[in-house]
Amino acid sequence: MKIQALGPAIGAIVSGIDLARPLEDAQHKRLHDALLAHHVLFFEQQPITPAQQRDLAARFGELHIHPVYPNHPEVPEIILLDTSNDNPPDNDNWHTDVTFIETPPLGAILSAQILPPSGGDTLWASGIAAYEALSAPMRAMLDPLTAEHDFLQSFPAWRFARTPQERVRWEAARDKHPPVVHPVIRTHPVSGRRGLFVSEGFTSRILELSKHESDALLAMLRVHTAKPEFTVRWRWRQHDIAFWDNRLTQHYATADYMPHRRVMHRATILGDKPF
Repeated sequence: MKIQALGPAIGAIVSGIDLARPLEDAQHKRLHDALLAHHVLFFEQQPITPAQQRDLAARFGELHIHPVYPNHPEVPEIILLDTSNDNPPDNDNWHTDVTFIETPPLGAILSAQILPPSGGDTLWASGIAAYEALSAPMRAMLDPLTAEHDFLQSFPAWRFARTPQERVRWEAARDKHPPVVHPVIRTHPVSGRRGLFVSEGFTSRILELSKHESDALLAMLRVHTAKPEFTVRWRWRQHDIAFWDNRLTQHYATADYMPHRRVMHRATILGDKPF
């Protein structure tokens, strides 16, 4: 196995491994260590079945079943992200997956199934690099703050409850997932490094600030985190796989490929309560 960093802040390409085969213990450890070091790992030309993708992800923890997104009919742990003119993308913003639960995901594994002729890239940003680049007074101000993460911010009724069947599922998800509170600055439970843990996708407000102050600070942090120095951009080819540490990263799926179709499979690995 070879691991080649794509930049000092985030991203690495992993080669010399077949992800369709069960991971050996040594491979599992090396991938785990690489994930801590590089935050997102890319694997080129790795065709795997939904069941193989589920089993790969399950080597790293318990899997999450999404309350709204459609699932693979035979492998419910696999989310189907099938976007086109008939179902426009909704993840073209900077977000950290599923932070609307008490124990947001440790990570996720994304597999490219059907791609447009061009476009449809995904970018990832390091919350660690973004935090460490802030001034000491700004870090000191942010350290004790907490923020609300709201399911409804990314899953509004007008988009996800358009039919009676969708409405039933959406209402059940809404009722099951009231807003939760997480620290603005999270400590990684394994590496101990600290980083920004707020995003446009789910963070609705900073609790200790007025709405005006909260909106202004969140807007500043969104712009800051998206600086190229803290990001990596992946241009997908069919059967590429990305595996990212969801705890202190954000990602953005570009929506520049309409009217073409883009289909991705995602397995999501549950994590622990942020601190």
